Amino acid sequence: MNDFFISGIQQVGVGTVDFRRSWNWLIQFFGAETKILEDDTVAERMLPYTGNEPQKRHACIAVNVQGGGGFEIWQYSEREPKTAKFEIGIGDLGIFAAKVKCTDVRAYRKQLLERWNRCGEIETLPDGTPCLYVQDLYGNLYQLVEDKHIFIRNGRLTGGVIGAMVGVSDMDRSVKFYGDVLGYDTVVYDKTDTFADWHMWHRGQEKYRRVLLRRSTEPVGAFAQLMGDSTIELVQALDRTPKKIYEGRYWGDPGFIQICFDVTNMQALGKFCKKKGHPFTVDSCPDGNVFEMGEASGHFTYIEDPDGTLIEFVETHKIPVVKKLNWYIDLCSRDRRKPLPAILFRLMARFSKEKIKS
Repeated sequence: MNDFFISGIQQVGVGTVDFRRSWNWLIQFFGAETKILEDDTVAERMLPYTGNEPQKRHACIAVNVQGGGGFEIWQYSEREPKTAKFEIGIGDLGIFAAKVKCTDVRAYRKQLLERWNRCGEIETLPDGTPCLYVQDLYGNLYQLVEDKHIFIRNGRLTGGVIGAMVGVSDMDRSVKFYGDVLGYDTVVYDKTDTFADWHMWHRGQEKYRRVLLRRSTEPVGAFAQLMGDSTIELVQALDRTPKKIYEGRYWGDPGFIQICFDVTNMQALGKFCKKKGHPFTVDSCPDGNVFEMGEASGHFTYIEDPDGTLIEFVETHKIPVVKKLNWYIDLCSRDRRKPLPAILFRLMARFSKEKIKS
């Protein structure tokens, strides 16, 4: 048995050219209105992915308390963000879509079309689950997956992030990585074909192999009930050589930057990843110190999947509950396997609610 555990997807990073407009959109359409943290300083510890120079940036992490992971909205403050030189399509290497919880995709599509028209028809996944695809202001693709589970009801039809779609070049190699290293060890489906749910999206008419992975173990940890279950869908293009989404660009440039997992016992995880052949490429606290980010603190690291897609791990030490009252939770002083009570997230949702701003 491992000395560490991975609780689930904490967030998916979304690089943007306009921090405020992107967050407004995520609040309006996905309910990402509970602010966990916000930071407007210099990223000094990501040098392998930022041109070997510290880069000033504005970032936040926001969640929808109905359940699921959050969104890390991220914009360079002084460097001009560099967009991809090609239209990102299904199966390109990296994260080409994020999966978002939706309690009723038909009702949500009807509601959505009153305010937004960049969405597809109601489709089904290969396992029969209803889904809906939506593009944001900047063309990032989201797959709304029907999931009835609600952590804290807030009246919305959507929740947070419950997975990602990742383009890969060698399916069997990637299935092994996501299973052995991250614990996504159960194959929900493994299909090779053209797929109707992708037909209206760029490169969606081509032939692919797609494998949906789920974890066989129940999630544990402080945030496990909020984040809930998640899946990783791996997609390999068979009719062409896919392009690398972040080729020639920096971490934080527009698009889906990374998948971030909430973990406990980073030191043990580091030894495990190194043994598996995927050592940390970034370590915020190599000497065991604490990393401060805005109102929160902890320890973050990165590894790469076999195609270079960035995987982040975060061990959270402190987060604010009610910042105005200087009320924080010290996670290191409690049983790390025990979930935080729902009342704390209700308080965070009430006192850390972000409104749409100009």
